[in-house]
Amino acid sequence: MFDITRQVTSVQRVVSQHSVVGGAQVSVLLRRNYAAPIEELWRALTEPDRLRRWFLPITGELREGGRYQFEGNAGGQILRCAAPRLVKITFGDSVLELRLAETDDGTGLEMMHSVPMEPISSGAGALFVGPGWDVDLLGLDRYLRGEHVPGWENSAAVQEFSRQVIKAWAAATADSGTADGDQIADGVAAASARFTPDLDQTTA
Repeated sequence: MFDITRQVTSVQRVVSQHSVVGGAQVSVLLRRNYAAPIEELWRALTEPDRLRRWFLPITGELREGGRYQFEGNAGGQILRCAAPRLVKITFGDSVLELRLAETDDGTGLEMMHSVPMEPISSGAGALFVGPGWDVDLLGLDRYLRGEHVPGWENSAAVQEFSRQVIKAWAAATADSGTADGDQIADGVAAASARFTPDLDQTTA
């Protein structure tokens, strides 16, 4: 179906924690390259007809300052939009920022999602956020390659992919120093139940 190891290792993952007005946030950062021109990747990320093919249907006033809603998911406001390099939005009670840049073999995408520290109270909150974005960015890659098949997200291969990225996010969280071992273990258990429900968790 796809090369799981190659897809897992194609993403750089970083977890950080920082203070904001009213509390603290945990941020997950994902970086990966796509074999597509920057304009093509930008359209896939911002045009409704393309977004629904690999992510979700979207409605709203899709311009800087406008409000949007993803079907069955978060909505918010478009804070910044500078085609074809930057889009920053509120995503429910969090903030999502996408940055694009040309590379020698396509376009680099940097995604940062910053979520409130509560109720997780540690950087282990990354395990509730990061693995889902990994699957979405995998879907974007498959869409750009013309390989996207409806319903593929529920396959055994995607769950195995998710199991491996959960381990990667656990390692990134440990490297960040934002959570202790017990908090990370709890995050891994919760992420495994959510993203790999059909796999034997004793081998996760």
